[in-house]
Amino acid sequence: MKDILNQLGQLFILGYRGEKPPGSFLRFIAEENIGGVILFAENCSTPYAVRENVELIRARLRKDQPFIAIDQEGGRVCRLKGAPAEYGSAWSYGQASDPSRFREQYVRSAVFMESLGINLNLAPVCDIFTNANNKCLTERCFGTTAADVTPFVQASVETSSRAGLLSCLKHFPGLGDAAIDPHNETSVVNYDPVVWEQREKLPFVAGIEAGADMIMTTHVRYRNLDDQIATGSEKIVNSLIRQMLAFDGPVITDDLTMGGAAVLGSHGERAVAAFEAGHDILLYGQDTEAAVEAFDYFREAVERGEVSKDRLTSALSRVSGIKFKLKSTTSSSSLR
Repeated sequence: MKDILNQLGQLFILGYRGEKPPGSFLRFIAEENIGGVILFAENCSTPYAVRENVELIRARLRKDQPFIAIDQEGGRVCRLKGAPAEYGSAWSYGQASDPSRFREQYVRSAVFMESLGINLNLAPVCDIFTNANNKCLTERCFGTTAADVTPFVQASVETSSRAGLLSCLKHFPGLGDAAIDPHNETSVVNYDPVVWEQREKLPFVAGIEAGADMIMTTHVRYRNLDDQIATGSEKIVNSLIRQMLAFDGPVITDDLTMGGAAVLGSHGERAVAAFEAGHDILLYGQDTEAAVEAFDYFREAVERGEVSKDRLTSALSRVSGIKFKLKSTTSSSSLR
C-alpha cells in the first residue's frame, strides 16, 4: 500500500493561476509527484513564456514524465493565441465540410504545441450540436449530425498522433443537447438510449478507431441511463465506455471545480466519487487550494480503505501505460 500511496499524485492533473507557476504550486506538485499540469490562457502569454513554464514544471516532475495539457480546440477555445498555434472554430470547418482544410491548419498548431513541450491536447469535441440554446458549445462543435462531426474527429485524432500529441475525446456521453452550462451547474440530457447509440455514440467510436488516447466525461445527467451525473456514474464509465465502446485507455474527468460537479459534494468527495465511478485521471483547474484539499482528502480516503485497491491498480496502470506511449510517440514523431 505504501507504494500505491506514493503514486497517488499520478492520478491528478492540476492548473494554476498567473503567468508563471507559483513556488507553492511547484513545491506541491513535486512533493506529491502530480501526474500533470493543465495550461490556461493566462499561463500562455507568449510562446517563450509557455516553454519557460513547461521547463519549470518538468524540472519539478523529473521522476515521471508529466502530462502538459491544454485546451486548444480552435476558435474561441484557444489558450495559445496567434500564428501558428491559433486556428479556426470547429463550427467554421464543419460548415465548410472540408476535413482536409482542417487538417492543414490544425497540423501547424499541433506541431507548434509539441515544440513548446505540450503533449496532451484536450480535444477534439465530439459533441453534436442539437440544441441551439447550448451556449457552452456555441462554435465548438463540428456540426449538427454524427455524419458532420465524425470525419473531423478522425482528422483531429490522427493529426495529433502524427505530431506527437495525445488526444482526448470529449464530452462523454454527449453534451450537445444540453441547455445548461456544466461550468455553472449540472447539465441534463434526455437522450433515448437507442437514439444515443445511433447518434451521440458515433463520433466517439470514430475517435477510438482513429486511435484516441483518452475520453473525458463532463458534469451532465443522462436521465435515461442513471440518476447520477456522468462524473459519478459507474454505469456511464463502465457500461458505455468500457463495455459498449471497448475503450481501455484513461478516462479523465472534466474540471472538478466546476459548478456542475457540486452535486457530488466537497472537492475531496468529488475526487473519490469520480474515481470510484471509474475515472482514472482527476482534473482540477486553476483553484490550487481546492486541488490540494481534494488530494489530501483522496489520500486519506485511500488510507482508510474507502477506495478500492483494484481501482487504484487499474488506474495507475492505465496512466503509466499512456505515459509510456507518450515517450515513444514523442521520440519518433514523424513531423519533427
